[in-house]
Amino acid sequence: MHVDVGGKESSVHVIHSLEKLYAAVERVTRRLDRVHSGRLQCRRGCISCCVDGITVFQVEADQIVRHHRELLESATPAPVGRCAFLDDEGACRIYDQRPYVCRTQGYPLRWVEESESGEDAWEMRDICPLNDQSTPIVELEAKDCWTLGPAESRLRRLQAEYSRIRNRENATGSSPSQGESGDVDFGRTSLRSLFRSSGGGTR
Repeated sequence: MHVDVGGKESSVHVIHSLEKLYAAVERVTRRLDRVHSGRLQCRRGCISCCVDGITVFQVEADQIVRHHRELLESATPAPVGRCAFLDDEGACRIYDQRPYVCRTQGYPLRWVEESESGEDAWEMRDICPLNDQSTPIVELEAKDCWTLGPAESRLRRLQAEYSRIRNRENATGSSPSQGESGDVDFGRTSLRSLFRSSGGGTR
C-alpha cells in the first residue's frame, strides 16, 4: 500500500485500486469473448464505438497520464470526430490503460431501471448493432451479458476517494481537517483535453 508521510493512503494507491477494477472487468469480459465469439465483430480497426467527446473521471484521466505522459506531451490527437487516442490505422494507442467505458462496449448489456416511485422495475438490454446478428439479446442468460451498475458504482467510489485524497495532498496553508473535508469532485475530463496540443496538458 502506498502511504504519505502522515501514514494516510495516497492518490497512487487509488490508481492501483482502479487497475484492480480493470483486471476484474477483464476477467468477466474474457469469458464473454468466449461465449460470444461467433457474434462479436470487435477487433483492431473497428472504431464504431471510438467516438469523440468521451469523458472520464479524474482518477481515470490521471491513470492514463501516469502511463502515457510522453504520448500526451508530444503526439497529436486523432482528428475531431474520432476518439483522440486512435492512431492512423484505427488502433487504440492506450489500449492497456483504456478507460472502463471502453472495456465493456460491444458486449450484450443489461441493466435495471426503476419507476420514480421505486415500486416497479424492469430489465433493459442493448448491444452494438454490428454485434446484433445472432441470438436475440432478450433470450440470453443474464450471466452472458455485461451487467451495468456494480462496476460503475465501484468506479464512482474510487473517484470520491481519489478526490478527497487529492484535496488533502493539494491543501496548502490549511489544517488537516480542512484538507480532508473538501467537496468531492465528480466532474468529467475529456480524453482529447489530455493532449498538450489540444490546449490541455499533462499533470
